[in-house]
Amino acid sequence: MTKRNVIAALSLAGVFLAAYLTLYKLGYIGTLACGTGACETVQLSRWSYFLGLPVALWGVGFYLSMFGLSVAGSFGALTESRTVSVALVALSGWGVIFSAWLTWLELAEIHAICRYCVVSALLVVSLFVLSMRELREHPPSVST
Repeated sequence: MTKRNVIAALSLAGVFLAAYLTLYKLGYIGTLACGTGACETVQLSRWSYFLGLPVALWGVGFYLSMFGLSVAGSFGALTESRTVSVALVALSGWGVIFSAWLTWLELAEIHAICRYCVVSALLVVSLFVLSMRELREHPPSVST
């Protein structure tokens, strides 16, 4: 199994997690199965929207993009593509920055922690680390 396959699998897990939170935010799920933490407090806060869309929906788009890119980069001529590797690092790096901002909001502004958000942040960091390791396997071409 390649790192891109692992990235695809983790991204798919993220799609399901973010879709669950999106369905809650859009009113299709009555209450979140949270157990511990303050998931509903976070999901109902004023910070749960970004540019007019639920943050969780942005998460679905992020994870789908990571999934699609990693799957596409696992077939044919793209398996050795450094461009795919760079794109995975760039996209997951943006995800880390966005997740860090959201985590700061939970701690400093909302004063509540959503365990689904913590899992999502861990997924994003894992995707970034794997993407960085995968990039190292595709060194830049040396022109002579």
